[in-house]
Amino acid sequence: MASTTERDAPADAHPGMGFKQFVAIIAAMMATNALAIDSMLPALPEIGHALGIASDNQRQWIITAYLLGFGSAQIVYGPLADRFGRKPVLLVGLGIYTVASLFAALASSFETMIFARVIQGIGAASTRVLAVSIVRDCYSGRKMAQVMSLAFIVFLAVPVIAPSVGQAIVLVAPWPWIFCVLAVFGASVSLWVTFRLPETLHPDDRSTIAPARILAAFRLALTNRVALGYMLAMTLLLGSLFGFINSAQQIFVDTFQAPALFTTIFALIAVAIAVAALVNARLVGRFGTRRISHTMLLGYIAFAVVHAAVALSGHENIWTFSVLQSGMMFCFGLTGPNFGSMAMEPLGHIAGTASSIQGFVTTVGGALIGFYIGQSFNGTTGPLMVGFAACGILALVMVLVAEGGRLFTPRQGA
Repeated sequence: MASTTERDAPADAHPGMGFKQFVAIIAAMMATNALAIDSMLPALPEIGHALGIASDNQRQWIITAYLLGFGSAQIVYGPLADRFGRKPVLLVGLGIYTVASLFAALASSFETMIFARVIQGIGAASTRVLAVSIVRDCYSGRKMAQVMSLAFIVFLAVPVIAPSVGQAIVLVAPWPWIFCVLAVFGASVSLWVTFRLPETLHPDDRSTIAPARILAAFRLALTNRVALGYMLAMTLLLGSLFGFINSAQQIFVDTFQAPALFTTIFALIAVAIAVAALVNARLVGRFGTRRISHTMLLGYIAFAVVHAAVALSGHENIWTFSVLQSGMMFCFGLTGPNFGSMAMEPLGHIAGTASSIQGFVTTVGGALIGFYIGQSFNGTTGPLMVGFAACGILALVMVLVAEGGRLFTPRQGA
């Protein structure tokens, strides 16, 4: 059987689509997730008031419920995509996302909203699994990292504008219209996939849904030292990021008393990640994924430790927060895409299932870590910054385990 690794970047990797449109459609798939999280951040107080949510910290469930649905469903989409192909499974997921968005718009209680958000996350999970699998079907190695970084540029533009879009919507219409916009976006991506995206899974790589084979793929994905180490490192970094997302609106309103600056500074922090993704796309082919991501992980830890010291010493203000957080997120943008590519690299022949497992672990694990960090919010940025520092240091430990104690170059025998 010819593997996807052996068919690295064939000329007809995605027939009927140019490279730019391929990157754009991957970015649009990934953006469904970012939109579902970030567009509603400015509206959380209005949503909480309308649904009778008792405390500010309890509103974080609206984010976490989505992330738990998004993470848990990924374990299913991979085997289905390996059996039935990428395109039909993707369209089913986008359909679930669109319908659940409309259901959330009609929610009249906290319980209904949480249910709708879980289902919305379940639908969006297909875009995460299939985006990575489709790219892996067509590319590997540094070219895969380049494609993912280019997609991240478009994808990360969404957090820049999404809170402002959500804010603009609630200024002229009730908060349910945010979910209506998500439904329209999901339907639009579905149409684009239907008419433009070809099936990328090679016929020779289709597999039956055999429990023994799936368990073998799970075992391989969870025991390969490189794949497991980078997956756990990414889980920790995502956990700190989700902690920030959970707490961001409260930080700007309760800590800094600057709600008017929330969308602007949130956008600037998101720009730092987008710029980093652009830099990564340009440099990864020259310097390699390990040299870039390991260096930036050390930078991430340095920013986090300094920021934690500033916060705990009582010297935090909105400007120190903005500068240090932007620096940390710049490092994250040069770390995350490369960690994802390196975690997938040994698993190209089981890309769909491997992507499912890694998506499940990183998202569910990250959501739980982020929820713990978010729930520790006490009116200051201290708990959040301590969480960033701890997650960064533990991520470094995971990288050292993956690489046999080495940094910047592959471990011997990899």
